[in-house]
Amino acid sequence: MTSAGTLIWISCLPLLRLFICVAAGYGVTKAELFPANAARGAGQIMLNITVPSLMFSKIVPAFTSQNISALGPLILIAVIYQGMGMLFAWITKQFFWVPHRFRWGILAAGGWGNYGDIPTSIAISITGAAPFNGASDQTLSVAYIAGLSLFYMITFFPLGGHKLIALDYRGPDVEPEVVKQATAQRRRAIFSLLPTRLRPKTSPTAPVLEADERGHNLPTIIVESTDEAIESKTDLTTEVPTPTNDVHSMSMKEQDASDLPALLNSTSPAPSRLRKTWTGFASLIREICAPASLSIILSFPIALIPALKGLFVQVASPHIPAAPDGRPPLSFLFDTATFIGAASVPLGLVCLGSALARLEVPRGRWNQLPVGAILSMAVGRMLVMPVLGVVVARGLTHAGIISQDDKVLQFVCIIFSCLPTGTTQVFVTQVYSGTGSAEHLSAFLIPQYVLMFLSMTGLIAYSLQNLF
Repeated sequence: MTSAGTLIWISCLPLLRLFICVAAGYGVTKAELFPANAARGAGQIMLNITVPSLMFSKIVPAFTSQNISALGPLILIAVIYQGMGMLFAWITKQFFWVPHRFRWGILAAGGWGNYGDIPTSIAISITGAAPFNGASDQTLSVAYIAGLSLFYMITFFPLGGHKLIALDYRGPDVEPEVVKQATAQRRRAIFSLLPTRLRPKTSPTAPVLEADERGHNLPTIIVESTDEAIESKTDLTTEVPTPTNDVHSMSMKEQDASDLPALLNSTSPAPSRLRKTWTGFASLIREICAPASLSIILSFPIALIPALKGLFVQVASPHIPAAPDGRPPLSFLFDTATFIGAASVPLGLVCLGSALARLEVPRGRWNQLPVGAILSMAVGRMLVMPVLGVVVARGLTHAGIISQDDKVLQFVCIIFSCLPTGTTQVFVTQVYSGTGSAEHLSAFLIPQYVLMFLSMTGLIAYSLQNLF
């Protein structure tokens, strides 16, 4: 049996490598050696070139007709974790005050984590060495992560998860004191209902909850119709921030900020339902055709059809005529994808460090921050969810949904429960805010990333101890 010290050291190694890469991005940004334009360009290279290459180079050799069934448990795990995170965020919102401009964004922060660079970096480090089976398990782990990442990408962009963030900027702002008072009333109402479940619905505590929910939009009669016009017009005239149209782009933020007064003053009629439906469908198709999504989608049939797979990698059957060097005829494309994909994880971590360096953390006014909500989200995502993630993964394994022999799948499912909120939400928030600001999200983000280094180390050590 491996000693506790060895397990902790093995668990710390991938996080040390991750920290060094993130710190490098943070340092060069603070030293003004990595300006916003350069970070935006690096982000586009990562999203449109290196990530698609990495996904293709890992999915094609990893998946076969024997292990493709693992996609079912992966999607189930993704749905459970997303629902769990949003539930934690909703509970936090009920008991602690949350800034008005983050009342919906907190749900997005709970539901969508950093499902790209961090788990990929950890999986590559851990599964590439003992007690796993080296390169084969390493490739398989990244392929599993690709399936999970595709789910989160589709639910956030084409299926409208990002619109939760847009809802924060509808209507007038509300002063923190008003929000605090409404939250206190709601909290008292919730606690008062606990010992008196049979209280009549006409109780004075019932309107408090509804009044609080509507109280965030104070001039309701005047504002609602304007908000609907803004939302309808925004759906058709402003481009949804996605990986393909550069969520990192500062020019988009400036453009949205300049367009905001025009939207506020617009009185144009709302578009027809058919046109809105067509616009949504076109957006879905556009996102599916994005390089990262398209690479994942195309890689699966190539991996599962031997005649196609044999063009890129060696297969037992059918026989594919070899190139003059004795390798598959399109192996040079696979080698190129592997070569380019190797840059994806370090480049992504450097961009993550750069993004963290640009977050505006309020200093000298911590007493004005929603400390209760910040700590609740950090503890919920980075301490409570990993515990529940272990329970869920072990439960699905004992139920036979996850194969007991597939240690890689179990490991990937467990580490996905301990991921902080994704920095993609920072860029989307900056776009929707119209001012390039994401100050509320910043305060929620930093504690999660700090706590991750401790909780992830313990989770990896525990996972290795129980899997082997």
